[in-house]
Amino acid sequence: MKQQSDAGTLTGLRPAEQVMKLDRMGAAHQTRLSFMRAILRRVKREDWQVERSRWEVDDKGVGFAVYEARGPERNYSLICYANDLPPEKRSDRVIATEWDATFALFDGVPSDADIERLSHNVPRQEAGRCAQSELVLSRANRSVRLFDYMVDCLTQGQQPDREEIDKVGYLMRTTAVYGNGKFGLADRGLYAAREEAGGPFRVELLAVWLIRAFTVDILEHMARVKGGAKAVPLNKDLRRRLGVGNSTGLGMAPFLVNHPALLNAWMQARETAISRVRALPAADAAAQQRFKDLLVRARAGLDRWHTPDQRQAERVCELAGDLDRAMGEVASGALDRIRSWDGLYLWSEANLTLEGQEAIASLMLEPYGDLVDDLSSQMAADEAETFAIDGTMSVGRLIGLARKHFDWALKLDFDSREETARFWYASEEKLEPRLGERYEEDGAHLEQRLGIGREVVNMLAALDGEPREAPVAGFLLRHPEHRHAARRVQITERLPYSEIHDNVLSASMMPIDILRCKLAFFGATRFDPKSDRWVRITMYADAPFPDEIHGMDADDWAWPPLEAEGAR
Repeated sequence: MKQQSDAGTLTGLRPAEQVMKLDRMGAAHQTRLSFMRAILRRVKREDWQVERSRWEVDDKGVGFAVYEARGPERNYSLICYANDLPPEKRSDRVIATEWDATFALFDGVPSDADIERLSHNVPRQEAGRCAQSELVLSRANRSVRLFDYMVDCLTQGQQPDREEIDKVGYLMRTTAVYGNGKFGLADRGLYAAREEAGGPFRVELLAVWLIRAFTVDILEHMARVKGGAKAVPLNKDLRRRLGVGNSTGLGMAPFLVNHPALLNAWMQARETAISRVRALPAADAAAQQRFKDLLVRARAGLDRWHTPDQRQAERVCELAGDLDRAMGEVASGALDRIRSWDGLYLWSEANLTLEGQEAIASLMLEPYGDLVDDLSSQMAADEAETFAIDGTMSVGRLIGLARKHFDWALKLDFDSREETARFWYASEEKLEPRLGERYEEDGAHLEQRLGIGREVVNMLAALDGEPREAPVAGFLLRHPEHRHAARRVQITERLPYSEIHDNVLSASMMPIDILRCKLAFFGATRFDPKSDRWVRITMYADAPFPDEIHGMDADDWAWPPLEAEGAR
């Protein structure tokens, strides 16, 4: 694949067989194209105004608040319901029924009647019912130790220690952020044509940004309740270090498999951005300095990436070494050479781990917003456009495409227990994706069709005796069980980044690699795996708050700023 850059030079996009491997997908980092960054750029560019218009929270921390975000054409309002949750009821599990706070993003400005109606439904989440005036539903629990510690500090008129903040990184973590028609919410099709909401997950991540403001407001409210006149607000530099936590499990993993056109759009945008920068003939002085500064910041920011997970902790340590080596390479004059960005990236492939390579690829984009930011508007996709199967395609052509794009699957033995060890299914209680052990558990008859590689291999076996010049329509009429595989093969011809080039049924498959890839596109940081099947992350750490975004760079926060003396 080739991409014409704005610099007028051709360079190759990284091929799917390289970037669609799970180990590399599981080393993904946020970029300028990440959805959180795109929404904040828009908020500042369009001069959105955010106001906490209602605060009806009592001395026990129970009640509601409303945050209005006023854009150039329409308003959105986050309605927050605060709860006094007993510790024994606090859980990250999806089967929980009560939370410290629940939220709804309302399309417009809610009336008192709307707030009253939703007060009987939003705190119940799945057991309640929303309407098309609601776009997003979410819930969150406190990080109790940090929340209580910070309340105590502010109550006594003191600022919390930043190292204590960094150990956790958030006051609350969400356990779900729902949208797109779930539980009666507005279907995405009703608002996808809006410029501010048309990109992937824009309204969901607008809601999370507003949730972040609520988490600090409820903290300061509880401190005032306890400390009265002695209590102080949180220092703004310390406040900015706080993000919103999130616990994400297997429910998110099948998304990338089930949305091949969307996955391709995300990957193609990112790879095109990397390609444009690599194609530049030289790095000017300003771009070099920006990259050097961010490289130092990225290295220093690793001190705030805490995880007890041994695999990820080792990768963070390796990343630290990678960034040290990259600083040495840059110091030796790597950016002064012809095609310096391409040379630096190729050097990273030869000398760094996957974590380091992907970090360098992300950092390379930072000086070039004017060159790559337009791609953030090209990351939506209509899956229906790719659904139709071309029945006129010849059997020989289908076989050729399958062998070309699924050559990785043809190398696997799907008769072995190793390659068929897992099966994906939906839980009966929550209809959430789950992963079963095929040879240890019952339920394989409920398997969802996520093992695309195995399906294509089975289709090829069935096609073996078919006339090569015959149209595939006849074969699929006789063997409709292979329609899914035929569709996926045809999609890859048009959308090369639509398939994960690994077996998601394998015993060695790590579901958190899929989770990290998706979450990195959201803009998540500080990945903290809790097993191979769920992970905690941080969102919007170091980002400006609504009351300061217009006086700050809305896009200079994803790589943490260097420590400011006196911020402790």
